[in-house]
Amino acid sequence: MEAIKHIFIINPAAGKSDATNQTAANIRAVCVGRGLDYDILTTEYPRHAIELVKKKAVEYPDRPLRFYACGGDGTLNEVASGAAGLANAAVTHYPCGSGNDFIKLFGADCRAFRDLDRLVDGEEMALDYIESDCGVCINVFSVGVDARIAAGMQKYKRLPLLQGSMAYNVSTVEHVLRGLHEPYGVEVDGVSCDGRYTLILAGNGRFYGGGFNPVPEADPTDGLLEVLMIKAVDVLTVARVIGAYKAGQHRRYSDYITHLQARELTIFHQDGKELTVNLDGEIVRSSRVSLRVADHKLRFVVPRGETLLPPRIVE
Repeated sequence: MEAIKHIFIINPAAGKSDATNQTAANIRAVCVGRGLDYDILTTEYPRHAIELVKKKAVEYPDRPLRFYACGGDGTLNEVASGAAGLANAAVTHYPCGSGNDFIKLFGADCRAFRDLDRLVDGEEMALDYIESDCGVCINVFSVGVDARIAAGMQKYKRLPLLQGSMAYNVSTVEHVLRGLHEPYGVEVDGVSCDGRYTLILAGNGRFYGGGFNPVPEADPTDGLLEVLMIKAVDVLTVARVIGAYKAGQHRRYSDYITHLQARELTIFHQDGKELTVNLDGEIVRSSRVSLRVADHKLRFVVPRGETLLPPRIVE
């Protein structure tokens, strides 16, 4: 069998500052020292990583390829989107961004994925991923107030005095005042669950948003999504309910949070409004979205010696 070609895709926009030169130097030191066949590519615009993966797959149709997403969760999403369905492509994450939520499935500190020697020696796991009308998602899909707040944060953080958490806080206030819940048409595995919801989430992974762990029971190998639907809550109740949601304690508030396992989900706004959709931290707009667990798996490379942390149930 032909040797693996290692392809590193660096996103200069990931993280607080451009670390392209240092990241490339780290890659060269390991790959040259070990005699690996490798390429280093740099993205130039959003979704460019998808194009780069597909271009390399055409260039090397019969060669085993391993793509390294050098950035955050958004970069990993793009690399996985390009590789999904390619028989000769595996993907992994060399974290260089501010958000590395998906790989927390293998350890909260993500230390193993920062060790390039262990990463290039890594072994493949077959993991589930989500196919949707809006694109591929490997970690968390959501619609509702969290996605609207994230979209608003992007707007506010362009302002000089509203950096970091300030942009998030201002966006939160805006969307609380606008209204927390909206009427959605929802179908889960063919069963209608229409209603007013504050938030709807489908988790393949367990973590998102930098500090949320809403579905600690998610298992990206079981062919199922963990679906949470937070019903309409008022301002006085939302802090308690969202706090439990964030900590994976949705069972404590079963009157407000419905938990289901499913393979397919369809959502639309009952008033015909456009949905704000979160796909692995990337925000897209759509009038209606259908998503499902993909029939085939994603070949994901795990650092040498690492294993998937077992799912857990929080009472």
